[in-house]
Amino acid sequence: MGRTLSYDDYTIAWIAVLPIEAEAALGVLDKEHDGHFETVRGDDYIYIGGEINGHNVVVATWPTGQNYGVGAAAALVNQVKARFRNIWFALLVGVAAGLPNIYPKSPTECRDIRLGDVLVCVPEKASTGIIHYDLGKDTEDGFLPNSRQAETPAIVRAAIGDIKLRKKKPFKAENIFDRYLVAFQEKVCENKFLCPSQEEDILFTTPGEMALALERIERVPRDESERTRVWYGNIGSGNSMMRNPRRRDVLRDEHDLIGLEMEAAGVMNTLPTGVIRGVCDYGDGQKNKNWQPYAAAVAAVYAKGILYTITPKAGQVHTG
Repeated sequence: MGRTLSYDDYTIAWIAVLPIEAEAALGVLDKEHDGHFETVRGDDYIYIGGEINGHNVVVATWPTGQNYGVGAAAALVNQVKARFRNIWFALLVGVAAGLPNIYPKSPTECRDIRLGDVLVCVPEKASTGIIHYDLGKDTEDGFLPNSRQAETPAIVRAAIGDIKLRKKKPFKAENIFDRYLVAFQEKVCENKFLCPSQEEDILFTTPGEMALALERIERVPRDESERTRVWYGNIGSGNSMMRNPRRRDVLRDEHDLIGLEMEAAGVMNTLPTGVIRGVCDYGDGQKNKNWQPYAAAVAAVYAKGILYTITPKAGQVHTG
C-alpha cells in the first residue's frame, strides 16, 4: 500500500482526463512516488504523485465512465484546488482535434497541421488563448461567445517562450524532446505509443454545398526525422465533440484557432493553467482512436519539457 503522501507537498497539477492521457503522464514522470493520498467522504478522485525535474507533480484524472465536457473538467479541478493548497500552476495535457488551414485567403496564414503534432495554447492579440466557443449569445448577427478565460500563467508562457527561442525543432531526431519521447516509448515496452505511418494521416477537403464526395488532400510526407511539429495559438474549447467539418472551419476562421478540445474552458478560471494538446484527429467524421496514444505521448513530452525549463528552488521536493 505504501505510505501516506502529503497533499501540501505538491506544487504542480497535471490534468490528464482520459485514461490514455493519464498513462502518458505517468510514463514521462522522472519518478512515481510510492504511496497514496488519503481519501475522505466527498472525494470523487484518486490522485497519483510523482516528480519531474525536482517538481512534485500530482496527476489527476477522471473516474472510469465519466462524461466528457467543460463541466466535468471544472469539477475535477475544483477538487484538486481544494485538496492541494500549494499548487503553483496546472498543466492540462492530452489530445485534441487539429485544425489545418491548407488553403487560406492569405498564403502567409497556411498551417499544415498534421496528426501527431503538438498544439500549445498562447494568447494572441485580444484573445486569452482559450476560446469557449459554445457559451455566449445567439443574436441576429450570429453567435457571439462571451465567456472570457484566464490567460496561461506568466511562468508557463515564459517557459514556452524559452523553448521557442532555444529549441527551434524540439522533436527533431536526437533533440531533447525526441530523447524524452524515445525514453518514454522504451520504458513502456510496447508499441502502443509509437507514431503511426504517415499513410494513415488522411485529410479531406471540406465539402461544399454542391459537393458529391469528400476529396483527399495530397500532402508531401514529412521527413521522418522531423515528423512532429509544434504549433502555437488559440485553442477552442466546448462541450460538443466536433464532427462537422463546415462548422469546424467556420470556428477556425472566426477565432483563428489551431485546435478544438473539451476541457480547458472548465479549468482556466479555477487554476492558472497551461494547455498542451497532441493532434489525434481533424474534427471531422473520419475520427478514430489510432492516433490517440502517440498524440497523448508527444503532448506529455512537451509538458515535461516545460517543467524542465522551470527550475524549482533547491530542496523544494519533500516526498521520496
